[in-house]
Amino acid sequence: MRHALLVRIFAVFLVGCSVATGNRPNIVVIIVDDLGYGDLASYGAKDLRTPHIDSLMADGMRFDSFYANCPVCSPTRAALLSGRYQELVGVPGVVRTHAPNNWGYLAQDAVMLPQVLKPLGYHSAIIGKWHLGLEEENQPTRRGFDFFHGFLGDMMDDYYNHRRHGNHYMRRNEEPVHPKGHATDIFSQWAVDYLAERAQKKTPFFLYLSYNAPHTPIQPPTDWFEKVKKREAGISSQRAKLVALIEHMDEGIGNVMKELQRTGLSKETLVFFVSDNGGQANVGANNGALRGEKQEMYEGGLRVPACAVWPGKIKPGGRSGFIAATMDIFPTVVEAAGSKVEHTIDGRSFLPLLLGREQPAFDRDLFFTRREGGDRFMGECIWAMRRGDWKLVKNSPMKNWELFDLSEDPGETTDLAGKNRRKYRELGAAMRVHIQRGGAIPWQKR
Repeated sequence: MRHALLVRIFAVFLVGCSVATGNRPNIVVIIVDDLGYGDLASYGAKDLRTPHIDSLMADGMRFDSFYANCPVCSPTRAALLSGRYQELVGVPGVVRTHAPNNWGYLAQDAVMLPQVLKPLGYHSAIIGKWHLGLEEENQPTRRGFDFFHGFLGDMMDDYYNHRRHGNHYMRRNEEPVHPKGHATDIFSQWAVDYLAERAQKKTPFFLYLSYNAPHTPIQPPTDWFEKVKKREAGISSQRAKLVALIEHMDEGIGNVMKELQRTGLSKETLVFFVSDNGGQANVGANNGALRGEKQEMYEGGLRVPACAVWPGKIKPGGRSGFIAATMDIFPTVVEAAGSKVEHTIDGRSFLPLLLGREQPAFDRDLFFTRREGGDRFMGECIWAMRRGDWKLVKNSPMKNWELFDLSEDPGETTDLAGKNRRKYRELGAAMRVHIQRGGAIPWQKR
């Protein structure tokens, strides 16, 4: 009750602070799951075809140095929807079904993006994967979304039976639903249906379209797999399955974008596309020339494909090396909606960059945190931070900190922690302060 009252008070306050400058754009954020930096044709892949995502990249501004807040799912999604470092809203690791292996509880006082957009007149919907809590109080419609049509849990054990550990997590708002078919097709169609409905309304909307693909299990429809095998001479079955899963998702995203165009909504809609972390190498993912992969704090786990499209506002064909992170989408969306964030967040708006205006580099350190279980982590954390071109990394709780100069060593091959002790100590001091910040926030339900 107290939290609900605070949200209402906050909403009224925001209305008074709104700096609207005309019609507010619709917002669509498409987040995909475990798509590697090199697993789009537009990012250099030679064995797959992603015409619809590549078209998005060409229609707006593509990013070459966009970072996921974490190399795994839940923390990055928490950062996107809160604009905060994930551990500061109680999600330093993966939210899971079973308590002994659950590493996050979304803080009840975290202000979520749909809560900020609501007093601006937005209808907010999430289609697809939630993965920020199974508890009643942390389901999407309790955290600001007006509509939820998707999957509460993390990965699916099977793209066709939509279960996790035998649990049924498909919902329409808070009611169980039992759709038939591949989850990617289902989510794409539900997004198309939502857009068709919103086209009949006069109020702006925020659609958070969150895919499971191409997360494991690597389970494309059979015809898509056979098409890739036939087309790509010499491709392994493992790689062909992942390519087919990505291409299948690409077609679904294309259908969503076609619906935006059919309804006439596209010209007044700001679209973001981003992956939640890097690709998983042992299932055939390609992270380009970057070191590392999903679950790791090297660039291959953190740097992701991303773009923003807004017809008439963002010049097509743009490409930027500007360094931004998932949590920066929050304030960018709010500014695009004609308002500003009045509470504490860690993200910063890069809207001026998108609109072709002057945008100085963010004068900040960028921190990355992951707490996890199993024999690999034992409940401990891995960390990284970036200050300019310098990067400090602890990629395993059982190994030493490493220091890299990304300007000279983008592949993170040469550890300078022993050679440049001054820089090591400088970044280490800042890292410790950030670790202390996160230590004050509980990540388990009390």
